[in-house]
Amino acid sequence: MTKSYFIGALSGTSLDALDLALVSIDSEGSIQQQDALSWEIPAALQSSLRELCTPGNNELVHYGTADRRFAEVVAAGVQALLARNKLAPEEIRAIGSHGQTVRHHPEQGPGFTIQLGCPHTIAALTGIDVVAQFRQKDIALGGEGAPLAPLFHREVFSHPSHDRVIANIGGIANISYLRHSGDPSSQLLGFDTGPGNTLMDDWIQRHHHQAYDIGGRWAATGTVHQGLFDTLMSDPYFSRRPPKSTGREYFTPGWLHHRLERFEQIQPEDVQATLLECTVQSLCEAIRELISGSSNSHTEIFFCGGGAHNTELLARCAVLLPECTIATTDELGIQVDWVEAVLFAWLAWCHCEGKVLDLTSVTGASRPTILGAYFPSQ
Repeated sequence: MTKSYFIGALSGTSLDALDLALVSIDSEGSIQQQDALSWEIPAALQSSLRELCTPGNNELVHYGTADRRFAEVVAAGVQALLARNKLAPEEIRAIGSHGQTVRHHPEQGPGFTIQLGCPHTIAALTGIDVVAQFRQKDIALGGEGAPLAPLFHREVFSHPSHDRVIANIGGIANISYLRHSGDPSSQLLGFDTGPGNTLMDDWIQRHHHQAYDIGGRWAATGTVHQGLFDTLMSDPYFSRRPPKSTGREYFTPGWLHHRLERFEQIQPEDVQATLLECTVQSLCEAIRELISGSSNSHTEIFFCGGGAHNTELLARCAVLLPECTIATTDELGIQVDWVEAVLFAWLAWCHCEGKVLDLTSVTGASRPTILGAYFPSQ
């Protein structure tokens, strides 16, 4: 059976690195991950990307420069992945490049979403065709433009007799609800539940100059501040009905600091514990509501994304959802750090094959469509 190579590339809302996955996909859509690579984003570019998530001065020039710089990073990462696997550019059918989201506002009239990482530049520097701009068509059809992952999760992680939830904890947390295939009401559902790692990462960077809280250890030393927790959870996003999506441009450090101003001095570790609890509670409440109407007696939850390494977070989820089995996607064959990179390789394959994808029940788009736009290298 004929196989083609695709590369998926993205940096998530955590902005910690560029993830690249080399994937082979055959004519029947069977997916096999061949290799994966985490590629450094220069500190100056990381800073520029964070600044672009909130209003600032001279934004168009700032955006234009960062758009090209990020594309150069993607191209360098792709070239490193090819060299490691002794592959030539012509052996890769396409790169699926998500880009870096700097603004995501589907609620505007009209809604819009912006991912930087010039696909023309990636194609020119690598000599490989690029599929990009995966979210814009969904937005144009009245959808949220996110999350896109539920389609892929159903493709590779669904089970014939068990209901499953795939919980991706990146900078933002999102879930996919996969009813077992024998369920006649097996409508695909998924949405962003709220902040994942983004606020916790920013807080520990400010206080300990660490990129993230390893295993949630610092959070575990603190105590949840009930007043701050209640204030965080009162944000209207958490009570909104899906379809819904959000990003780090909403749950910003400023969002947190504005709410901290209402309280006397809170110990930094207590703030970290409270942020972790905010992520956990918003996630578990969303899962509990989804599975409450299921006829299936047991639901399996599989975590992926950087937050899957946060043992404190997973332990709290296990306490709040004792009726569910908690595991990671490692057990399903795709390592937690590479699920989304493989997703965008698959989405590139879908575009190249002309696959019409149905996200109507996830994003609220008006009809199924082909996602992405094609940027040839020639």
